[in-house]
Amino acid sequence: MMPASASEIEEAPVTTAAAVADYLLVEARQRGELLTNLKLQKLLYYAQAWYLALYGRPLFAEDFEAWVHGPVLRSQYLRFKPEPGWASITAPVERPSLPEAIEKFLDEILDIFGIESSIALEMMTHRERPWLEARDGLPAGEPSSARISKRTMMEFYRSMQAK
Repeated sequence: MMPASASEIEEAPVTTAAAVADYLLVEARQRGELLTNLKLQKLLYYAQAWYLALYGRPLFAEDFEAWVHGPVLRSQYLRFKPEPGWASITAPVERPSLPEAIEKFLDEILDIFGIESSIALEMMTHRERPWLEARDGLPAGEPSSARISKRTMMEFYRSMQAK
């Protein structure tokens, strides 16, 4: 599929953030890993980023915020916040019904990014333009709820794809 132009970013999302989170949690568990909230956030981020880059439309509608530990999707952070600290998410979730193409895409995200630790994924996002641009020079430990632009995500990861 040929990537869409940047002007087409306003297309409707394919699914919801909750469905993507549930799929990632269930699939990771089936692969033998319990995800922490931090790692789930980074997997959600890279799923959204690469879907934007490849297809020119959002996987889900919600925006990420440029928090201290990298991009965070507030709805899913709060959903799993009751898990203590850096502990694995053990809340029961069910595999959502997603189109086969989306499941295949998310499986690839897990294949590529799921092998990394949560800290490695955090450090990756800290070196990439979308998070840096949203934080606009804030010191490393300074809290922020600044929105990370989907357009910036799409453009940046498309440029990474070309390399």
